Amino acid sequence: MKEDDYYFDYSCYFCDANINKKLHIDVMKKVFNALLALCVIGLLFICWRSIQDDIDFQKEVTVRENAVKARLLQIKEAEEQYKLQSPEAAYCDSLWKLVEFVRNGRIPKVVKEGVLSDEQMEKGLTEAKAAAIVNSGDAAAIAANGLQGFRRDTTWVNLSDSLFGEGFNPDSLRYIPYAEGDTFQLNTFLSVTRSGTTQYVMECCAPDESFLKNMGRNGDRLIVNRRQLADDMGAYPGLKIGDLNNWNNNAGNWE
Repeated sequence: MKEDDYYFDYSCYFCDANINKKLHIDVMKKVFNALLALCVIGLLFICWRSIQDDIDFQKEVTVRENAVKARLLQIKEAEEQYKLQSPEAAYCDSLWKLVEFVRNGRIPKVVKEGVLSDEQMEKGLTEAKAAAIVNSGDAAAIAANGLQGFRRDTTWVNLSDSLFGEGFNPDSLRYIPYAEGDTFQLNTFLSVTRSGTTQYVMECCAPDESFLKNMGRNGDRLIVNRRQLADDMGAYPGLKIGDLNNWNNNAGNWE
């Protein structure tokens, strides 16, 4: 047997070992890069989620505030109509009474047909005179004044339907939206002006802590921050219409 038959090519062995080592390193690099990419994606998602959570929170706050503002403006409409029909020109001092007024009240509605021409008005014909002539039923007078198509009738319609549309639930006026049963705070007051005249004023309030409840830690933090800011400014910590101390035509404190 020749010596060459026992010869082992060690150079090939070491060559294969180097190749395997290089492949192992390449695989580890790919795994590391993949893990690094996943970490970057995870961090980006966390940042995006944090920003999106803030945006979603602010959107929810806006939705709740708008719902409360809309309800307050409905109360304002009802209160002003109540004052118009009140013998004392007073605002309603109870939400229960206001709800019943909206539910059972009536509001005058004028049905208008036809308009007076410039010539008719130059002859001294007014809306009131024209309506009186038409309501008299005197056909000759109606024809002489050209009022055949003129009509002015006052009818009384349901207050709830007229102000808020058919299907409106008057009981909803009492409750602050998103407040889980909390009701608005309604107060009225007979104010005396500097000139000595008296006038009724009102305010209706919804505190932040009612309609911003159950919004997590961000909501709790917002309530505290708003209360602190309101205390510093001497303002009301929430949304309201009217003011017992300063008559403002029942404007909202957000206006």
